[in-house]
Amino acid sequence: MNPSQASATADMLLTSTVSKIKWRILPLFVAMFIINYIDRVNIGFVRSHLATDLGIGAAAFGLGAGLFFVGYAIFEVPSNMLLQRFGARAWLTRIMFTWGLVAACMAFVHNETSFYFMRFLLGVTEAGFFPGVVYYFTQWLPNHERGRAMAIFLSGSAVASILSGPVTGALLLIEGAGLHGWQWMFLIEGGASMLFCVVVWRLLDSSPREAKWLSPEQREALATVIAAEQEQRAASRPAHVSALTLLRDPQIVLFCFIYFAIQLTIYGATFWLPTIIKKMGHFNDFQVGLFNSIPWIVAIAAMYFFAVLAARFKRPQFWVATTLVISAIGMAVSAFSGPVIGFVAVCFAGIGFKAASSLFWPIPQAYLDARIAAAVLALINSLGNLGGFFAPATFGYLEQKTGSIQGGLYALSAASLLAAVLVFLARTRPSVQDGGGPAAGEVKVAKQPA
Repeated sequence: MNPSQASATADMLLTSTVSKIKWRILPLFVAMFIINYIDRVNIGFVRSHLATDLGIGAAAFGLGAGLFFVGYAIFEVPSNMLLQRFGARAWLTRIMFTWGLVAACMAFVHNETSFYFMRFLLGVTEAGFFPGVVYYFTQWLPNHERGRAMAIFLSGSAVASILSGPVTGALLLIEGAGLHGWQWMFLIEGGASMLFCVVVWRLLDSSPREAKWLSPEQREALATVIAAEQEQRAASRPAHVSALTLLRDPQIVLFCFIYFAIQLTIYGATFWLPTIIKKMGHFNDFQVGLFNSIPWIVAIAAMYFFAVLAARFKRPQFWVATTLVISAIGMAVSAFSGPVIGFVAVCFAGIGFKAASSLFWPIPQAYLDARIAAAVLALINSLGNLGGFFAPATFGYLEQKTGSIQGGLYALSAASLLAAVLVFLARTRPSVQDGGGPAAGEVKVAKQPA
């Protein structure tokens, strides 16, 4: 066999191996993400129930809803370190089981303190799931396949946004055995997470060499490619770069703020949308859940539409700014309108903030030096997700003090408008140019010997 034939055979073997892996692990991870997302946001549907049964007011609810993200942020890095120590199979199964256990135990909160503690603990137990899956992909898929795999995995959040309302709403109608509907909802949805761990344990392997469902030739072909790519990354990897060092670059600070503004609006809408819907009329929990799905269906269609436009007319700052302005208009209109028009306005805002969340990432990816890209993108994601703490906490405080979330909606609108302006200051050129040094204020990365 000549070299060209051998290369073609190796490529075919790798292609068939990757296809088999994707068909096995991607449906599993998408299902895990859907269950994960529902357990994270179902709290938004029980706000009125917690107020009636436990006396948890708007400020306490908002703080508790946001504490999840504090626990998640604090324990994300330690969780990733333990995943590498114990293996993906054991650690991802552990993450899912413990978050399901805590989600089920939410049924037994009885006051503000226990509510705060359990929401924080839910973030602690879930910490490491998303970056753990990203790490898993680096061990199982070649570089050119990871982008498509991540897109499929992230589609789980879109599906969960649509399913969470009807599923949670239906479970809230259950009464009996001395438990309220919201308690049954937590028990069933948390229990489903724990039961699904059996599937995860049976189907997941920590490394390709453990995968008995691959042939020896397939395992060897994949291991060779993955090892070569990891050696290449290690050769170009800089010494450790701290978060404080990265934040010396004004562009990175700008990226963090823009993504924070986007996440602020997404989680503000996620946790308070059921409250807006209930003000539209006398709906039961299932009907509220059905209405809750509408903005996300509209938003997903808009994400695809704007992705097509952005791919055809390559002006990334313009498209992010456009979608942020749409978000700002929708949130502002919802602030001074009645419940029905307010709901329609939130649907309109959803077109903007969901599209902005996907259109944003190519901007920092184009700007960053490849040697620090992974660290910076993780930093942007971590700081941006703190919007999940500030949005519900601020909304709850404002409603407690003023009896309205109008101020919070105006604040979200203002944040989106400010981000829409600032995005035009974001550059899309690499921070390290061929043959030259970094611009003033940019992070310097020393080249490592090959």
